[in-house]
Amino acid sequence: MRGKDYYKILGVSRDADEKAIKKAYRNLAMKYHPDRNPGKEKEANEKFKEINEAYAVLGDPEKRSQYDQFGTVGNIGDIFSSPFTRPDFEAVLRRFGRAGLGFDFLDDIFGDSLRGKSFSFKIFSRGSGPGGVRFEYPRGVNLEEIFAQAQPPRQDVSYEITITKEQATQGLEKDLKRRGKTLRVKIPAGVKTGSKVRLRNARQITDGQPGDIMILVKVK
Repeated sequence: MRGKDYYKILGVSRDADEKAIKKAYRNLAMKYHPDRNPGKEKEANEKFKEINEAYAVLGDPEKRSQYDQFGTVGNIGDIFSSPFTRPDFEAVLRRFGRAGLGFDFLDDIFGDSLRGKSFSFKIFSRGSGPGGVRFEYPRGVNLEEIFAQAQPPRQDVSYEITITKEQATQGLEKDLKRRGKTLRVKIPAGVKTGSKVRLRNARQITDGQPGDIMILVKVK
């Protein structure tokens, strides 16, 4: 079950390279800033949220590989937890600052992640700088720590699958059903007893909450 098509959301092909994905993300983030969509702020907010969720996955090589293989989805807060995607989000905010665009709408975009935290994007400032205006972090603010603390606790689950030696040699695909949802699991060729296949953040699809699904393989 693939869920959202992140490539379609960013408007790139499935074989797009890192540079093309990064460029698409930055351009779309600027395009869908609510200040640039008067009268359509709600739609722009939803689009901006989708763009960041998509880039949180496709902008991280490991998460992209996971998505391509299993179709599992990410969480918008993941954009802060990866060294691949966090710098680009911050670069987008700096572009907002130079363009004179506000940050207040981000409280709605990341509201679920920020609930219960004494933090608001409203405290960001746009001071004068070489490029006109610039994005500035308030003293002591660390976005990565804030969102890491705000994420709900993860709980992984495990399943066991028994396959034949022939299947282990050739590899196979099987459906995993959980809570009425179906995930297509690809078991790679050459697995042995004790091999594990991790579906990263797959519980976001099946349970609506963070957590991986671990498949333990046994060969009979």
